[in-house]
Amino acid sequence: MKSCLSDIRVLELGQVLAGPYAGMILGDLGADVIKIESPDGGDSARRTPPHFYKGESIYFMALNRNKRSLVVDLNKAAGRRVFYDLVKKSDVVLDNLRPPALEKLKINHEVLQRYNPAIISCSINGYGSDTPDRAKPSFDLMMQAKGGGMSLTGEPGGPPLRMGVSISDHVAGIYAVAGILAALHAREKTGKGQKIEVPLFSTMISLLSYEAAFHLYSGEVPGPVGSGHRSLMPYNAVATKDGHIVVDAHLPKFWSSFCLALNVKELENDPRFHNLEARNNHRQELLNLLNRLFSMRTSREWLEILEAHGIPCAPINDLKAALDDPATLALNMVVDIEHQGIGLTFKTTGNPIRIPENEDQPYSSPPLLGEHTEAVLKRLLGYSDGRIDNLIKQKAVFRMPVAGR
Repeated sequence: MKSCLSDIRVLELGQVLAGPYAGMILGDLGADVIKIESPDGGDSARRTPPHFYKGESIYFMALNRNKRSLVVDLNKAAGRRVFYDLVKKSDVVLDNLRPPALEKLKINHEVLQRYNPAIISCSINGYGSDTPDRAKPSFDLMMQAKGGGMSLTGEPGGPPLRMGVSISDHVAGIYAVAGILAALHAREKTGKGQKIEVPLFSTMISLLSYEAAFHLYSGEVPGPVGSGHRSLMPYNAVATKDGHIVVDAHLPKFWSSFCLALNVKELENDPRFHNLEARNNHRQELLNLLNRLFSMRTSREWLEILEAHGIPCAPINDLKAALDDPATLALNMVVDIEHQGIGLTFKTTGNPIRIPENEDQPYSSPPLLGEHTEAVLKRLLGYSDGRIDNLIKQKAVFRMPVAGR
């Protein structure tokens, strides 16, 4: 059976993370994703440390499976004409460039729709194309800081911390995919394309969610809550004899079982802890009590006890333990991909979207820089060998190899 998006072609002008991540998701769902790269080394992720194999960055490999690479110089009129010909045969143009860069290169939606009125343009940018900050450089660190996320991360009284993964980049990529799928659905009815924008800053603000609602209602400006949750208790990490685990017993049925599992049944109806409001009002007292109780056994012992009583709980895994977890393997979330260009079979994370008809689709190799330039121009656009040679002589397009790292 064909993949869900096997009839969709995407041109990706993606750099580093947000755009390539969105493009990878679309490729995982079956879209033909053509990665448009510049002649000055392409996506800068190709040069991102710390790990390389035969000059190819593992960082780049993690974000660019199921794509083809075409190197074209969009600063040249001849290169732009090639791109416009591709737009005529495509459904989506995806980028994470600043709005002024799109306008300078003449590849913004207002230009592209002249060549294909059905084209869907999706731009992941920092602050939108119509705001005073439209030209500002924007990266995940800035978004987590300015967007309030860092103020909520860490321990009370400690320094502000960035989340350990690039959350605004990843979620913006997911939002971009959602917007593209919505626009493709609308196009089925109207026949017209649309312009979509997913600002990283908007993404970060959206993730404030209930915390934003609390502030907008009460005026309270919260600080970090460590591993906990300001609305739920217990819902946090606890220190055991040999480490830490997390527990969630905030619902009445779990609180009752939790007290039984800890052999402190008298706490269930203790006026300080008998309901969620009381436990929140006496949060530190309960935390101190739990840490004292949990310090008497190892993490493994407590997990066995809590699971036997049906209490939501989990170990705090490091990356190795998380990737080796039986649940990870059962969900096929660590996959082997053969990189045909460099002769390496490498492991990476899989696609969490589970569609049975798609599950047997193999992941294709992350492309070498410019690997598919000639094939795309010849087979998709029907360019003759002479025309391709002429474009190469003009340095409007480039055959592989183009130097990577």
